[in-house]
Amino acid sequence: MPDSPSTDEDFTAFVAARSPALYRSAWLLTTSAPAAEDLVQSALAKAYVHWRKVQAADDPAAYVHGIVLKTFLSERRRRSSGEIPVDATPDRPSTDRDPTERLALMAALRMLAPLDRAVVVLRYWEDRSVEATAHALRLSPAAVKNRAMRALARLRQTLTDPELHELASTEARHDTH
Repeated sequence: MPDSPSTDEDFTAFVAARSPALYRSAWLLTTSAPAAEDLVQSALAKAYVHWRKVQAADDPAAYVHGIVLKTFLSERRRRSSGEIPVDATPDRPSTDRDPTERLALMAALRMLAPLDRAVVVLRYWEDRSVEATAHALRLSPAAVKNRAMRALARLRQTLTDPELHELASTEARHDTH
């Protein structure tokens, strides 16, 4: 456990610099602001406990992103309910041409298995290579390619099938209210 003021300052500086990227990844994995915040906090708490080990890593940011991924996958296996309590949803103007498409995409992502969702997020949103994705998820490159292919096919099917697209859109609209 970190114990010196300089270690705390180093951790604080790391959190200030990396939190936006960690949150973005967590949000894409969870597709929910409250769940993303919880995921980042859990990962940062784990990183703080092992801060010396994190600092000694070749890439501390990648190490903590790995903690986010592992925490997400671990929590998804244990989670018994998909409900996320919120007091109110924020009113934010959208910069999307068609916000319905983004909501449908987030709903379609939620329909993927957690590991498939992690593959899609790392490969296509974070633009990681097959090898980097495989390393982060402790999979073989072939498994990453296979999961990505199946996950993208499922996303395409969900987003192009009018019935499934409507279901995803309805779910997305429900999640924003």
